[in-house]
Amino acid sequence: QVQLVESGGGLVQAGGSLRLSCSVSGLDVSEYSMSWFRQAPGKERDFVAGISKMNGKIGYKESVKGRFIMSSDDTKKTLYLQMNNLKPEDTGVYYCAASPKMVRAASGYDYWGQGTQVAVST
Repeated sequence: QVQLVESGGGLVQAGGSLRLSCSVSGLDVSEYSMSWFRQAPGKERDFVAGISKMNGKIGYKESVKGRFIMSSDDTKKTLYLQMNNLKPEDTGVYYCAASPKMVRAASGYDYWGQGTQVAVST
C-alpha cells in the first residue's frame, strides 16, 4: 500500500522558516518524479517544487525560487521542502505527490499525501 505522509507544517510569522517532510512507503521513489503542491483556501492545488526521476533536476514555482529548497533522501525515502523567508501568500495546505513523469499539473499525479497546513501571519 502506497503512503505519503507529510509533516512539519505550522504557524509562522512572515520572514520565518519551516521545513516540511514527506515520508514515502510502498513506492519505489526511483521510479517516480516527486513534487510538492500547495492549496490555498478557495484555490486550486498549485505546483511548488518537483524533482525529476530522469535526471534529478529540481524545478520550482517562480514565486518560491530563491526561498524554497527541495531535497530528497532516497535511503530514508523522505522528501523535504525547506521554506525560508515565508510570506503570507505561502499560506495553504502543502501536499507531496508522486507521478510517473515530471509534470506540473496536479492531474498528472497518481499518489498524494494527506497534506500539512502552513499558515504565515503578517
